[in-house]
Amino acid sequence: MKRILVCGSNGLLGQRLALMLSTRTEFEVLNTSHHRSFIFEPKLFDYTQLDITKKGDVKSLASSFQPDVIINTAGATNVDWCETHREEAWKANVVGVENLIEAARKVHAKLVHVSTDYVFDGKHGPYKEDDAPNPISYYGKTKLAGENAIRIAGIPYAIVRTIVLYGNTLGTRKNFALWVLENLQANQKIRCAVDQIGNPTFVGDLACAVIRIFELNREGLYHVCGAETVSRFEFAKNVAAVFHLDPSFIQPVKSTELVQPAPRPPVTGFITAKAEEELGWKPMDTTQGLMKLKQELLAERTN
Repeated sequence: MKRILVCGSNGLLGQRLALMLSTRTEFEVLNTSHHRSFIFEPKLFDYTQLDITKKGDVKSLASSFQPDVIINTAGATNVDWCETHREEAWKANVVGVENLIEAARKVHAKLVHVSTDYVFDGKHGPYKEDDAPNPISYYGKTKLAGENAIRIAGIPYAIVRTIVLYGNTLGTRKNFALWVLENLQANQKIRCAVDQIGNPTFVGDLACAVIRIFELNREGLYHVCGAETVSRFEFAKNVAAVFHLDPSFIQPVKSTELVQPAPRPPVTGFITAKAEEELGWKPMDTTQGLMKLKQELLAERTN
């Protein structure tokens, strides 16, 4: 039986991995995050608290659990917060990764690490895996530093970059789709950038790709994202269409009008041919992903 240690299990991707892996009897899964308790019913999941920035705790847990695979979905992901809290962002996104590398080396585990399109400057998208990164935000710089630490560590690894992750989640920071939905349902005006362009990614798609990586024992760098390239404004309009809400509350603006502390890469997007071919994986487009989100929200309401 393969042992899987998941870091960041209370986040959007971590929650989805916990749910999907809980049905797989061939895996023994230990979910972790820096929170004292798990967002889901503790009787149904194995969970323990773990702050990946604490080297001794990471080392101790890896030694006792002896994972075959460590999946890192933890870290600081709020781009503007990272820009203004640089020391904390580096600790979460670089030091934490270095601690996981050391633990993986000690127990001979593969490290599967989740990264971002923000390692690129957004001038030449869509990007392939072998395109040269050039981050323009501090968040992007920390994520690239984490990637580089893994690459040179001499351990088996896979790095999965993704874009604008969205989906149903409990008790964590709202993702873009849920933020749009919440505001439109309340008839609140929102402003969305027309010049921030990428491929919104449904969390179930990303979780499937991550699981396929260690199922098939793949290594290296993979770009995993939704099948459709849209601006944040277009994505918000898609949310309105799928949920039958009034799109007139969505105001198109340029990024400069949003006064965001961190710069954003204007046009990213990924070419996912490598992931599709090597993982046997196929991404959903925006409408398919949002329809899936709608189904999940309706099912949650009726349960």
